[in-house]
Amino acid sequence: MRADLQIGGRIRRLRRQRGLSQAKLAEALGISGSYLNLIEHNRRRITVDLLFRVAGQFGVEPGELAESDDTRLSGDLMEMFGDEVFADADLTNADVRDLASHNPAVGRAVLKLFDRLRQLQGPGAAQPRDVSSGHNVVTEAVSDYLQESGNYFGLLEEAAERVRRDVGGGPDGFEEGLKTYLFNVFGIETRLASLPDGVVRRIEDGGRVLSIADTLEPESGLFAVAQHVALLSAQTEIMTLIENSDLPQPDAVPLARSVLASYIAAALVMPYEAFFIACRDTRYDIERLARRFRASFEQVCHRMTTLQRPGMSGIPLHLVRTDIAGNISKRFSLSGIHIPRHSGACPRWNIYGAFLNPGQINIQLSQMPDGQRYFCIAKAVTKGGHAHHAPRRHLSIGLGCHVSHAAGMIYADGVDLSAPAGAVPIGVGCRICPRRECGQRAHPSADHRFVIDDGQRMENLYMVRTP
Repeated sequence: MRADLQIGGRIRRLRRQRGLSQAKLAEALGISGSYLNLIEHNRRRITVDLLFRVAGQFGVEPGELAESDDTRLSGDLMEMFGDEVFADADLTNADVRDLASHNPAVGRAVLKLFDRLRQLQGPGAAQPRDVSSGHNVVTEAVSDYLQESGNYFGLLEEAAERVRRDVGGGPDGFEEGLKTYLFNVFGIETRLASLPDGVVRRIEDGGRVLSIADTLEPESGLFAVAQHVALLSAQTEIMTLIENSDLPQPDAVPLARSVLASYIAAALVMPYEAFFIACRDTRYDIERLARRFRASFEQVCHRMTTLQRPGMSGIPLHLVRTDIAGNISKRFSLSGIHIPRHSGACPRWNIYGAFLNPGQINIQLSQMPDGQRYFCIAKAVTKGGHAHHAPRRHLSIGLGCHVSHAAGMIYADGVDLSAPAGAVPIGVGCRICPRRECGQRAHPSADHRFVIDDGQRMENLYMVRTP
């Protein structure tokens, strides 16, 4: 086993999942905190002996740690350097991969700098941008934090299990038990109410009433109650994770608190072990699971990505959510597929085609330029609009895995996973996609000089015919 592997990101992710500080983990490993910090940032090589100690500390196989963690960073950097700002830089893919592999800390620093540039160039740049909109430094930081943590937090799972035990399984069901718990423990009564457009839940009557919008779907109303319970009952666990993170403080704290509370809410509605077993038994049948756990399609998909408990882990999945304008508002990848950081995804990807068949699950075998194939499903959903004249939001939810895991999903039945001709060629973004012959290009390739041939007109202005 190689001892020069740079696995700092994986160690940092496991530490955060356990809610450990660098000091506590360093003490358990018998090394200094400063040395662990250097290892986590890939500035020091890890010895074989220490590798085995780390693996034993987290209860994982050394081989799991030894997998390289620079793939996503490399993809993000390639997307970034494909921007027109770097049009004259003459960087090659090999240069970018070398940066991600040998100087990942520098690569991440450059990404943060570029994020800041995008923020300053955005609309209303003279004022701080809302953390919930656009490509913002805070939103990207929280997204990166989830990715680096593998979207699994053992500390939050334990908190959810504790609350579930306290709520119990009364005769009126889990939702009524959750409301009773909220009243008995915190003195807060739950009511349905007519709230202003866009408001899902609100504390009223001097903090004694939790009002839930009466226009919500039943599963969304339950989730809103669960999230508020999470904020009250697990604030210590949530703040422990945030304080032990590298998130920019205090800017990222409100968004991180909301995201982690939603994680607990999902764990309350869909308890880990029961949900894991159900996923395995139904072969990830999303609609069947949604009915069983009284959850929405998106909630089930998102919960599936969190099944990363050591010894009880599910299929490594990716998740993406986009609107009809191509704005990606949720992205996470354990499958290995690269999801754009600053731009829309490839129009050939079924997450966009799903808008043409709303309500249906669209299936696609996708192949990236590097030859890797992924099994992807997508469904267009509509949110809001449960009152007359209320605006509606149209979103597409995409979920998928590497083709090697596809047989574990019911949606792969009848699909020839081994047929290369059946895979749809997709890319990450037009500027960095090497598929120059693609007729759906929105931009020319960043590494190819743009020339128009007056003697030959292609169907797409940026398309280049291969010999």
